[in-house]
Amino acid sequence: MSSDVGRVLDKLLGDEDVPPVVLIGHSMGGAIAVHVSYQRLVPSLIGLIIIDVVEGTAMDALQSMQSFLRGRPSSFRSIEDAIEWCVRSGQVRNLESAKVSMPGQIRNLVTGDVATMDLKHLEGPIMDDGDTPALYRGNSIPEEDEDDVENNEDGQEGKGCKDLHEKNKTVQEHFKMPSHSIGDTMKYTWRINLSKTEKYWTGWFQGLSNMFLSCFATKLLLLAGIDRLDKDLTIGQMQGKYQMQVLPQCGHAVHEDVPDKVADVIASFLVRNKFAQPANDFQITFPGC
Repeated sequence: MSSDVGRVLDKLLGDEDVPPVVLIGHSMGGAIAVHVSYQRLVPSLIGLIIIDVVEGTAMDALQSMQSFLRGRPSSFRSIEDAIEWCVRSGQVRNLESAKVSMPGQIRNLVTGDVATMDLKHLEGPIMDDGDTPALYRGNSIPEEDEDDVENNEDGQEGKGCKDLHEKNKTVQEHFKMPSHSIGDTMKYTWRINLSKTEKYWTGWFQGLSNMFLSCFATKLLLLAGIDRLDKDLTIGQMQGKYQMQVLPQCGHAVHEDVPDKVADVIASFLVRNKFAQPANDFQITFPGC
């Protein structure tokens, strides 16, 4: 998968001069970004940002991954049910983020299409609290059919975290069971059977910390908790080999739970390292560690 990143960049830019690149990846995506940087598959890479992925904790988590996957619902009665499960189970703590990301993770069992293609059929809100109806088509990014694509191409806790924490405490009180007639007949399941990828899991994360520390690009590690650091990264952080920012009161999906704070941290990283020019009123967020 890491070599695919280089191929995608080549396909997008062709013979054009490749601009400076900053790679950002979360969890397994962060592991792929580290492999890309370590193998120097993108020569113009200047920055590497990985979000909540550490070799030690990732390798420990793999031992219980199959149990976690078996504990998930295998299918959902509707898109609303899938979003409700996502928030209630704590996979994502931000309802608005779940409404964007969850439809792209499931597919319609009848048509085989990704669930974002069905959003136009939904009429009512997920929440009964007077908010704007939850699922308009513009709330989620529709994806092209894979066959069509092939054919066409031959830290410190701030106010935001506290507000999110208070909001999520009452999410369960606001939910009502969806009752859409179309949702009653449409069944959804996961787009990807993660269990079948088990043989690759160790390879994604083994040796990740040392690879990250060896990458030539300027590095930022964004974590949901300081306890996630393993020995190699702790030593590397004390030696100043990378920048680190911790955002508490967040789950593993840091970028979904507190997207505004993650955006501030990334923007500050780009400005501080002179990868981008700030707007006049932009205030840099300094690393928490």
